[in-house]
Amino acid sequence: MSAQEGHRPGTAGYRRLNWAMLMAGIAGFGMLYSTQPLLPQIGGTFDVSATAAALTVSAGTGGLAVTVVVATWLGQRIGRVAVMRIGLVVAVAAQLASTAMPTFELLLGARVVLGLALAGVVGVAMGHVGAEVHPAGLGQAMGLYVAGNSLGGVLGRLVTSGVSEFASWRVADAVLGAAAGAAAIAFMILLPSSDQVPRREQADRVRPDPRAWLRVEVWALAAIPFLLMGGFVGLYNFLTYRLVEPPFSLSPGLVGLVFLAYLAGTAASVVAGRAADRFGRPVSILVSLVLMGAGIVVTLADRLWLIVVGLVVLTAGFFAAHAVASGWMPVVAHGLGPAASGLYVSGYYAGSSILGAALGLAWSAGGWPATAWAVLALTALAAGCVAVVARRRLGP
Repeated sequence: MSAQEGHRPGTAGYRRLNWAMLMAGIAGFGMLYSTQPLLPQIGGTFDVSATAAALTVSAGTGGLAVTVVVATWLGQRIGRVAVMRIGLVVAVAAQLASTAMPTFELLLGARVVLGLALAGVVGVAMGHVGAEVHPAGLGQAMGLYVAGNSLGGVLGRLVTSGVSEFASWRVADAVLGAAAGAAAIAFMILLPSSDQVPRREQADRVRPDPRAWLRVEVWALAAIPFLLMGGFVGLYNFLTYRLVEPPFSLSPGLVGLVFLAYLAGTAASVVAGRAADRFGRPVSILVSLVLMGAGIVVTLADRLWLIVVGLVVLTAGFFAAHAVASGWMPVVAHGLGPAASGLYVSGYYAGSSILGAALGLAWSAGGWPATAWAVLALTALAAGCVAVVARRRLGP
């Protein structure tokens, strides 16, 4: 491969890179959310509340949020391939270790380490694909990586929920860890060598404009993934509790099938990207938020099939909004250089960590109705942020 050209579609290097990044997405996102279907069992084991149990998800996403920018910096200096490989190895070790932790505090500690390590994958992977693939095949390669992320999130939840039908949550999470380990090994074998030569002087030439950090629209846009991801993860966290209780009383395996609604996000992201090109980003995001809000309202019903429909709709709306907003950040925060994407990703996972657990207060106070209305409020705040960004971009 030429450093200038990159891997072209149809070549062996292109196929190997795509498969490798697919494996990275499956492994990483499978582990990151593996405890979500297991929250009632984990809470029972350690005798902690629903809000506390949700911290097993927040610990991982929080660790990722605080180190993703550092991971990007390390990728520039020691090489993206090395950072991704080390990150996956440490993450798999933390995942397996977490299943044997005797106390809840140690479990949370292991999940934090997992998140810190996965920053080495999430913070570097898209940049690696962009640098290694020829422009003619970049769209497909990026799409496959994002599909791997979505697929990993679904498979991770299905594995842990399915195994927990017949064994403890510890065994279920360990099985997922072993599967992630196999995917990580496949990633290391398949990933082609890179022509990247880490050079300090190259990285140092890209210096952000300090004034960009003072722009209101930059922070308003960073707030959008914080609010939306926090509400989205919180809904799925406490939906698990709702479905295992009467009148539904579903088994863990059946609850896990609900996470198949995530697959709606893959198609929605593609459609939203095309809509943004045609109708503009503000309109596309606002329409997506209306869709998300409508889905949330539908989940208030007490019929299981309506809840599933609502989940599909709100999931499609969330991923559509995320797809457009993430592409907007480099445009709005152009003075930040690579830090712009890092700021967006940090907001995304910080929301998952902080709000995803904090919504447990709404669940404890008023059950599902209070949780749903709280997420609707977060969605409305996100819409307000979109308006702020659009107004600032257009000027008075």
